[in-house]
Amino acid sequence: MQDTMPFTCVIPRMQGASDQEIFDLAAREARCLVTADTDFATLLALRRESKPSVILFRRPGQRRPEEQASLLLPNLGHISDAIEIGSIVTFDEARLRIRTLP
Repeated sequence: MQDTMPFTCVIPRMQGASDQEIFDLAAREARCLVTADTDFATLLALRRESKPSVILFRRPGQRRPEEQASLLLPNLGHISDAIEIGSIVTFDEARLRIRTLP
């Protein structure tokens, strides 16, 4: 397990980029996508690849980064191995789900 978790954030040069471009950047740089946009999980499933991992927030009100961080940070120890091997991690209404990718 790495000492730090590489996450991809949409940086100014990527604002306005397509989901596919952001997804490709994360895969190329071996990063994990953290999002409330289900399109990234769909892209990953359609590609039948294990990278990049996607952390998906599906709870209402989880759109702001500070809300996502308050759920994500306490759970990093639980999900970090899954993220490294390739997974979709979903925070929904009542639970945390981890689906390992092919």
